[in-house]
Amino acid sequence: MSEQRHIRKQAVALKYDPSVSSGPIVAAKGKGKIAEEILAKAEEAAVPIYEDKSLVEVLGQLDMNTAIPEELYQAVAEVFAFIYRLDQQHNLIRTK
Repeated sequence: MSEQRHIRKQAVALKYDPSVSSGPIVAAKGKGKIAEEILAKAEEAAVPIYEDKSLVEVLGQLDMNTAIPEELYQAVAEVFAFIYRLDQQHNLIRTK
């Protein structure tokens, strides 16, 4: 009999305001129910969700309101590029 392992959902929300910090910061993070709430709030606000299990695990180890370490800038830049592309597509659809 094989036993299926239940994997708890994990989520990290980032924010970036260049007038406040030099890089993105961890705005929210959590596992299980808290992760589900973070994802639900993002969906309600039409915030794009980028899934990368490895990145979430690393970012989840950071303290809240902590700037992302420079070593993670490349990975986080991919997230922001994803969001930028979605935003551009959305803007094109709205102007048509």
